[in-house]
Amino acid sequence: MTKKTTPRVLLPVIGPVDDPQSLYHQMRQYLEWQRVRNYSERTVENRESNLRLFITWCDERGVTQPQEVTRPILERYQRYLFLYRKPNGEALSGGSQVKRLEPIRGWFRWLIRHNRILGNPAADLEMPRVEKRLPKHILSAEEAERILNVPDVTSAMGLRDRAMLETLYSTGVRRSELVALKVHDIDHDRGTLMVRQGKGKRDRLIPIGARALAWIRKYLDEARPQLMMGDDDRTLYLTIQGEAVHINTLGRLVNGYIKQSGLEKSGSCHLFRHTMATLMLENGADVRFVQAMLGHADLKTTQIYTHVAIRALKEIHTATHPARLERMSGVQQEKVTRLRKHEYSEFSRNMFGMAEARKPLAEATVANDTPDRSEE
Repeated sequence: MTKKTTPRVLLPVIGPVDDPQSLYHQMRQYLEWQRVRNYSERTVENRESNLRLFITWCDERGVTQPQEVTRPILERYQRYLFLYRKPNGEALSGGSQVKRLEPIRGWFRWLIRHNRILGNPAADLEMPRVEKRLPKHILSAEEAERILNVPDVTSAMGLRDRAMLETLYSTGVRRSELVALKVHDIDHDRGTLMVRQGKGKRDRLIPIGARALAWIRKYLDEARPQLMMGDDDRTLYLTIQGEAVHINTLGRLVNGYIKQSGLEKSGSCHLFRHTMATLMLENGADVRFVQAMLGHADLKTTQIYTHVAIRALKEIHTATHPARLERMSGVQQEKVTRLRKHEYSEFSRNMFGMAEARKPLAEATVANDTPDRSEE
């Protein structure tokens, strides 16, 4: 069975059409080099998009070849990004600026390694500082249920959408991972879902809840046969044309259901990813288990959710702050004592990354006249 492939759309040439040494043609060779080395097509496309912005900016200023790009030119471009305003009047965040500059640094490293230029003007280019931001919105369990109940499950498309939403909520997979799922990636007997070649081209096997599995089974039995057309490549979620759902289509669908639910929160597929991670942590899951679920290579990426999972801190604040409305009951006092004695270590390590959290509680509470050198 032949695999369906979408042909790449060649975008317009920027600058001199017939000059093989131009910025544009050197970029095309760089992108092809990445494809040969098995970079994901999505990664290559993102880098092409950002490099095209830079090449267009250079072409407008009469710079058409890599040899003409100097450190001052790159610094001018960096200042242009800093001053740029989006249609809504907002500036680019530090993260957005870095995403546009990093491909340029990688490209010029490639140019110098392949002897296309004599010196690397981007070698010591300083990147903007990236803000440490928390997720803008997180759903409560009740709010997530409101969104899940929006699709009309009496229709094939509504049943498919409910199954997709349940999968997002149960597993926290990325939208690109969801649309790439095959029927055989769901193991109903073991209750697992296999993500193949996710971000960073890594496979991972993760659990999926019984309710999500039940909706997937209902979709497979009742809706998917109606959506199949021609050769079946075993893609799990299909469009009405029998093809895999595009990630942008999925994003619009989920965003639409969030709006229809009446919630005053914005977001799309990643909102369910944030919600799953936060609610699991609040319900006692170890941060490393959440890291495995999300497929994060670095634990620091997962630890951002420990700052959003605020239930334990809220309970301590409510029970101990002198401005509380009423005195604590005996049960509340016992709960606070338990949080202080048994959960302080794990909570503070996740919340603040404190070195103190790695010490036994008894050691932390016993007075010690010896100077603490743990931070040295």
